[in-house]
Amino acid sequence: MTADDADFGPVPGGGSARGAGREEHAVRNERDRWDGRSQPDRGDGQDGQDRRDQPDRPAVDNGRADRFEAAPRHRQTERAAASGTETGADTEDYSGAAPAPATEGEDPIALRLEQLIMGADRRYTPFQAARAAGVPMDMAARFWRAMGFADIGQARALTEADVIALRRLAGLVEAGLLSEPMAVQVARSTGQTTARLAEWQIDSFLEGLTDPGELGMSRAEMAYPLVELLLPELEEFLNYVWRRQLAAVTGRVVQAADDEETVNRRLAVGFADLVGFTRLSKRLEEEELGELVEAFETTSADLVAAHGGRLIKTLGDEVLFVADDAGTAADIGLRLIETMGNDETMPALRVGMAFGAVTTRMGDVFGTTVNLASRLTSIAPKDNVLVDGEMVAALGRSGDAPVSEAEAEKEDENTGYRFAVQPMWRRPVRGLGLVEPWLLTRRKPPQRPAH
Repeated sequence: MTADDADFGPVPGGGSARGAGREEHAVRNERDRWDGRSQPDRGDGQDGQDRRDQPDRPAVDNGRADRFEAAPRHRQTERAAASGTETGADTEDYSGAAPAPATEGEDPIALRLEQLIMGADRRYTPFQAARAAGVPMDMAARFWRAMGFADIGQARALTEADVIALRRLAGLVEAGLLSEPMAVQVARSTGQTTARLAEWQIDSFLEGLTDPGELGMSRAEMAYPLVELLLPELEEFLNYVWRRQLAAVTGRVVQAADDEETVNRRLAVGFADLVGFTRLSKRLEEEELGELVEAFETTSADLVAAHGGRLIKTLGDEVLFVADDAGTAADIGLRLIETMGNDETMPALRVGMAFGAVTTRMGDVFGTTVNLASRLTSIAPKDNVLVDGEMVAALGRSGDAPVSEAEAEKEDENTGYRFAVQPMWRRPVRGLGLVEPWLLTRRKPPQRPAH
């Protein structure tokens, strides 16, 4: 492969899991050709040694110990990269190259900010970064795009941090800890999440800062000292929150009944939607609309988290949340209605919820249960909660609501129903056929006769 071929441009075959088998074979061939691993057959049926001249060892799949053996090697080369050396790898050292100057039309302040945040100067083209990392160019391009970064041709715009990141991710693949399609998914999910986080943080910090004109500086000039002060603290805080969230998720996974339940689980899914938001957005100023959306998202996120649910995503005028059990979801849905109803600045709210099998993937949820909850939200009366029959049955099994008039009539002080459900007229729902929605309300304690 030549420098002319090395571009973070389109890569034939893509990085999808669907073509994982063909892609893995192609990538293996490319690696062999690219880093010189392919050697003539020695006559004993085994290939030559790899580029690091390591002793022959069994294939990765032959044992778990072999799978982890490659990982320390990448940590060694990672440390070596930081010092400008390489532990026997067939890579080139570009770390001594002079830092790349700002490109034509590029703001010098933006370049200084990048150097501050990355902790390194621009020294590498994409081809050089891939070579320094010991990673095939096509794999580097897939990782780069998955993280959400633009194609940059052969501009010298990458740093030592980019090299180390490529080596680290490729090392997980080589060690057998991740398949290549899975590594691409990790890069994509991380890139998408942190891109939104970075946008939000910078916008919020700069907007909430005192008027830069009072200090005789432009907003761009104030960005550097602001980032310099906040970067180390935010980096530590981000790491803490990620670890805390990771602990919570792994805790739920290990408590699952079986492996299938970790991917296809039975959950309560809820949507909360602001009524008439489109009309409202045409009447409000942009700043007022932004404040309304922020207040809605913040209130919703706080309520969902505080009462045992998990916020999946926000969509401006709508939030999607899940809970492990129907009772928790029912309480959250009603609390959302009650809280927003007490805020005069908020439009009316409607909530739809369904209970059933849900597929979870990359932090999102999919499936018929999710679609049904969304449809129920669209037909719910304002300031009310509609649920499906499965949700009603789950509330009945947990003793949170009577599912029939007979059960309701038997209620006494020992029953303790928290909710009431009332069947509504069956109606067709797009894509799901006839659906019988149920109106969910809080149950008032039964009146006792006075003695």
